[in-house]
Amino acid sequence: MGPLVVLPTLNEAATVAGVVGRVRVALPGAGVLVVDDASSDGTAGIAAGAGAEVLSRTGPRGLGHAYRAGFAWALARGFDPIYQMDADGSHDPADLPRLVGAELVLGSRWIPGGGTRRWGAARQGLSRFGSAYARLCLDLPYRDVTGGFKAWSAALLARVAPESTVASGYAFQVEMTLRAHRLGASILEVPIVFTEREAGTSKMSAAIALEAARLVPGLRRVGR
Repeated sequence: MGPLVVLPTLNEAATVAGVVGRVRVALPGAGVLVVDDASSDGTAGIAAGAGAEVLSRTGPRGLGHAYRAGFAWALARGFDPIYQMDADGSHDPADLPRLVGAELVLGSRWIPGGGTRRWGAARQGLSRFGSAYARLCLDLPYRDVTGGFKAWSAALLARVAPESTVASGYAFQVEMTLRAHRLGASILEVPIVFTEREAGTSKMSAAIALEAARLVPGLRRVGR
């Protein structure tokens, strides 16, 4: 089936069509799946109008829930590789062709050549601390373990078994990379620049940050 790009959305009407269009330019012929968490602003219809497949979800919202549904959809249809990225414009679709060379490729903000744009010192510090905290707790060698711009081989993604993960917020990103690492997968970091959104509202909240802080130490049991 070729490659597929999975985009989770929650009220991304201002950006989703542009992101879908730029994905089409960056990866001609790739499928695009928008996994929409019952957006109230018409995101699903806009995404469909832009040519994306749309998987509309009901039930509990959250990044982990959306990706579990999207990855199951992708694996059942034989797509390979499977990319994941944000639909708010923070990840540049032009970087998609560079996410190659390993079973799992991490788009990394914290290696040479990577970085952020329009972030203040506090936001940078919080993100760096979160990644360092997860790395130290879980003995991971990767510089950016909380990012959400990744490319998976279908074979590895199936082995990781995302349907059995437990995190619903941003800790999902850590949990998935940890599982791949514990399986002995080849994992590569490629520098990317994360750009703060210009439209819409960030989904980061205190509850999501607290969930990550609580879950990460418990993930040490994964794959043991």
